[in-house]
Amino acid sequence: MALKNIVKEMRDGIGNISRRGSERRGSENGKHNMRRRGRSYIAPEGSSSSSKIIVEQSQWANMPPELLHDIIQRIEASQTSWPARRDVVACASVCKSWRAVTKEIIRTPEQCGLLSFPVSLKQPGPRDAPIQCYIRRERPTGTYRLYLGLSPALSGDMSKLLLAARKIRKATSTDFLISLVGDDFSRTSNTYVGKLRSNFLGTKFTIYDSQPPCDTAIHSNSRSQRKIFPKQVSLKGSSSNYSVATISYELNVLRTRGPRRMQCTMHSIPISAIQEGGTAPTPIEFTNCCEEQIPSSPSPVSKGKKPLVEFSSTSRSGPLESFGSAGDPLILKNKAPRWHEQLQCWCLNFKGRVTVASVKNFQLVAAAEPNQNVSVAEQERVILQFGKIGKDIFTMDYRYPLSALQAFAICLSSFDTKPACE
Repeated sequence: MALKNIVKEMRDGIGNISRRGSERRGSENGKHNMRRRGRSYIAPEGSSSSSKIIVEQSQWANMPPELLHDIIQRIEASQTSWPARRDVVACASVCKSWRAVTKEIIRTPEQCGLLSFPVSLKQPGPRDAPIQCYIRRERPTGTYRLYLGLSPALSGDMSKLLLAARKIRKATSTDFLISLVGDDFSRTSNTYVGKLRSNFLGTKFTIYDSQPPCDTAIHSNSRSQRKIFPKQVSLKGSSSNYSVATISYELNVLRTRGPRRMQCTMHSIPISAIQEGGTAPTPIEFTNCCEEQIPSSPSPVSKGKKPLVEFSSTSRSGPLESFGSAGDPLILKNKAPRWHEQLQCWCLNFKGRVTVASVKNFQLVAAAEPNQNVSVAEQERVILQFGKIGKDIFTMDYRYPLSALQAFAICLSSFDTKPACE
């Protein structure tokens, strides 16, 4: 049987299994919710036991491991772009054995430069070439959508929605709620992945993640071996937010000419990640706030709005103490532009990815102290660039050690109004 026909039968079988599972759950008075049915997500292993039995008894469950490994490996190698890459996701949804083999074969974006599963959006990008995306702004609804692709004109139907954010104005701050889908921004939803919050002036922002930061790489280079557990972070309702980065825009009270000046402190990424032989924290599982357990005896400190574990560049008490130089957080700053006499404007080399002049355009590079052993080449390398190409279309190119979620949140901060910085 041809490989293409195998994939087609496999996907049809998954659809039949989903329909049978839906009918069975409907007869049980709606005990399990099927809100995520039909989307390209891997079903959680803790789902209905009846559906798991049906999947394990399918005709594909007992395939020889060698043949199964070869089939998935060929599919992964041939489907390198969306929407064809959804076949790779379908392979992981067949049954437990297919899921295990698929997770073994699929590499991280840092290694292959491809985005496959939702967890890929929280993993560092590739080291060699950036992942090119674009953001579409919808002014009436205050929604921002991140797509994988060069631009809407060049991508067409090949565009893949990665993340979406909705802007919510409050009395003292502005929130950008980030989700995996474009129509559900509830913090109690399984699609909620994080948020961005600003201060009153819109000069400082905090990036929150819905799951604890992966501290494997940080603790491997630090003297402290204490880990961060979910119980150490306060839970507000059924959702959790973990502070992973802060963004600061420099005030421009004198109204001097020049672009915005910004600085990003990535508290969840150590400076050692961009040093020779360093690695960035890479989560391997996608967890959601709804799946976390609420502590049986919450700490009195958790009654406030701020989480118990806060990452700060000035204070390092608690689980992050005694980091030394290897545990210093990665700091990003905007690359200084040059003044063009003929055009009478500030210019940066975006290599054709930005075509419209805007105060929102920026490029971020690493900022390091002389004693942090960061090469000049790494300090000149553009880690994130963002710029305007149309009325409501912007490009976003990111690379290691940033993830798609972190890069998207940093770009969202540029959309907020900053009268004191311009």
